[in-house]
Amino acid sequence: MYKYFSTAYKFGGIAGTFSVLAFISLSFLYPDPTNLNLVFGYVITPIAIFLAIKFFKEYSNDGFLSFAEGMSVGFVTYMLEAIVSLGGIWLVLILHPTLFDRVKESKLAVLANSKESIVSQVGENSFDLTLESIRNMVPWDIALNDALWKIIPGLFFTIIISIILRKNPN
Repeated sequence: MYKYFSTAYKFGGIAGTFSVLAFISLSFLYPDPTNLNLVFGYVITPIAIFLAIKFFKEYSNDGFLSFAEGMSVGFVTYMLEAIVSLGGIWLVLILHPTLFDRVKESKLAVLANSKESIVSQVGENSFDLTLESIRNMVPWDIALNDALWKIIPGLFFTIIISIILRKNPN
């Protein structure tokens, strides 16, 4: 079993660590690092998945890769990336409550600035529910959102990369 997941563990862990480091770095540059960290995730996730599957194919599986093997390696990669990112970002926000307060205030300001547009599109009730959910937001919510936005594109990228790199023995 280690043969199948040794590269996935390495690249998933590295990508998750990079995601946490990007969140910390962006927090020094912007009041709300969450949106740019999501963009960073869209870049690092497919790279980590590609490298994990490619290294598995070339170095652990004699140059062959079935679709199922690619999906398995990719799944472990993006899930580990999401778990490491979730834990790291949650820990950063718990240890630095002023950062969490800045993120929350930034999200409230964006919502207030867009009130007319939001109300015209989805109605006053939806706006009020969104406002209430942001007011009740906790650090776990931000970390979980980041992790989910690693998992959703991770599945998509894994499917594509597994198809592209697939090579079965004749």
